Amino acid sequence: MNKKPLIAAAVVLLAGGAALAWWLQREPASRSELVLYGNVDLRQVSLAFNGSERIARLMVEEGDHVKAGQVLGELDVKSLQLRADQSRAQIAVAQQALARLQTGSRPEEIGQSRAQVAAAEADARLARQQVERLQGIGQSTGGRGVSQQDMDAAQARLKVAQAQLDNARKAQQLVVTGPRKEDIAQAQAQLDSARAALAVLEHQVAESTLKAPIDAVVRARLMEPGDMASPQRPVYTLAVTNPKWVRAYVPEPDLGRIRAGMAATLVTDSHPGQPLNGRIGYISSVAEFTPKTVQTEDLRSSLVYEVRVLADDSADRLRLGMPATVRIALEPQQQQQPRQAKADNRP
Repeated sequence: MNKKPLIAAAVVLLAGGAALAWWLQREPASRSELVLYGNVDLRQVSLAFNGSERIARLMVEEGDHVKAGQVLGELDVKSLQLRADQSRAQIAVAQQALARLQTGSRPEEIGQSRAQVAAAEADARLARQQVERLQGIGQSTGGRGVSQQDMDAAQARLKVAQAQLDNARKAQQLVVTGPRKEDIAQAQAQLDSARAALAVLEHQVAESTLKAPIDAVVRARLMEPGDMASPQRPVYTLAVTNPKWVRAYVPEPDLGRIRAGMAATLVTDSHPGQPLNGRIGYISSVAEFTPKTVQTEDLRSSLVYEVRVLADDSADRLRLGMPATVRIALEPQQQQQPRQAKADNRP
């Protein structure tokens, strides 16, 4: 059997395949669409309680859809509420103390101080009269009718009475003037401190409720009721349902053929006949070597640029890490531009 025709046919096929590969590589603009391969990506949120109390309730499970603001869990806040009640009582005491200082002296206190001044004046007047009487007797008797000891005692009683009178007058002045402004400021500061302490406790009570920050799907429930919560220990991991995108990589020769905002279609292996609409949302400005996880026919050592294709997934079919094929329809002028450039460069 003659094998030469078979060998010749094989050579022709190989040559044709090589020529086709060379043509696809040299003329990428001849294709009407760009096909990329990547994986579904989305953002995740780790939620933890801000307090360090014991978990009382958790309301959702893995796979549940949650809305922004929805309550997901609560802490046991009985001790915090008791401390808040104690702080409210301290505020009431501080308010009364401040009100007493701001009101000043009562009329009865002013009247009492006046009466004390009058009594001190009477004592001082009586002591002065006693001294004057003894001095008169001593002068009339030539010093024989009054002993020096009686005279010294009377003068001492006069000095004591005069000092008591001065003290009563000073006390009356303080009562009429009222509290010092420094005392009022101190009472006001103590009241403000008590109110701030109550605000901290009320904030801790409010933070004991864990709420969803955004519409999402519960990806993992990491703790259970009875566990001791901590800001460093996440309770839930949420997968954000919007936006979702496919992370793909574009070879450098095709980079000039795409731009942000271009329409695209996304197809997954689980729903091959139900493509999703999308658009290019991000094109990296930095080149990188092709990651080993990328499914591409080009050499893995070639330079590529990351592209994120935002997906319109209202049915929530895409899952994190799911492989997807992205097809981008190229505009006519983009298909002709490289060919025209080559024609301009011909000698």
